[in-house]
Amino acid sequence: MQNHRAMPCVILATFALVACTDGAGPRGAGKVSLALSTAQPSTLPSAPTGQALSASLQAGGPETFSDASNNTLAITSVELVLRKVELKPVERDACNESSQITVATVATPASDGNDGNKGNEMNEADGECDELEAGPILVDLPLGGIERMFEATVPAGTYDELRFQIHKPSDNGDAADQAFLTAHPDFAGISIRMEGTFNGAAFTYTSALDVDQELRFNPPIEVTAGTSAKLTVSLDLSGWFRNSGTLVDPATAAEGGANEDLVRHNIIRSFQAFKDNNEDGRDDDHEGEDGGHP
Repeated sequence: MQNHRAMPCVILATFALVACTDGAGPRGAGKVSLALSTAQPSTLPSAPTGQALSASLQAGGPETFSDASNNTLAITSVELVLRKVELKPVERDACNESSQITVATVATPASDGNDGNKGNEMNEADGECDELEAGPILVDLPLGGIERMFEATVPAGTYDELRFQIHKPSDNGDAADQAFLTAHPDFAGISIRMEGTFNGAAFTYTSALDVDQELRFNPPIEVTAGTSAKLTVSLDLSGWFRNSGTLVDPATAAEGGANEDLVRHNIIRSFQAFKDNNEDGRDDDHEGEDGGHP
């Protein structure tokens, strides 16, 4: 498979993390960096006290899952198309409120949300947010590990949500879609592509999922002038192809398949975001509550 992952410096040039502002004028600025992870807290080693687990940033490899019926799912690659990443400040509670659909949270179970054609609503709604048209970009997930993807400067403040879109590029889309598809023509109409084996048989799963994601921070993230905050978006791949604990054949989740909706909803619910300043893949504010180190 072609490796689509870009170096962080390239990603910075093409995909910006942006924040809504409250219109109150300059407040100073801080740095925010965002990592993606598929490693679950129980599988990660503990970082030495006061140190970042930098080695984990390079970790990765196939992920394998099984069930009580002796089914085995091995995942060798997962690629996502993302765009329009933004942080929502606490003081702008009504920012784009009319169009947002909460599909995942940290503190409470996620709703199924909407996986239809809501992909453009974040930018088309309330104009009170300063938002940059960012992406789409193709992200190759770091299987079994963590990878810091990009960094951006944002106004100092308190932020309670990370928002982005899992995006299905269209041949009839805007200029950004057209440019993306020129570079990645095999992703026309596809937002997710996974490769692996199910009970030894190779598969390629693709999805046209097109959905807004809102990941709530609990407690909110403080960004102060001249400092850097590190955030991690974690995806639990173990539940994507499960029905009440039993693995399902990815072939049954294809368009029109018996498990298409099940898997799409599982994917939507698999995201969470949290502060991770020590870069160990665990929520800094809740370490020790899920079996992680205290």
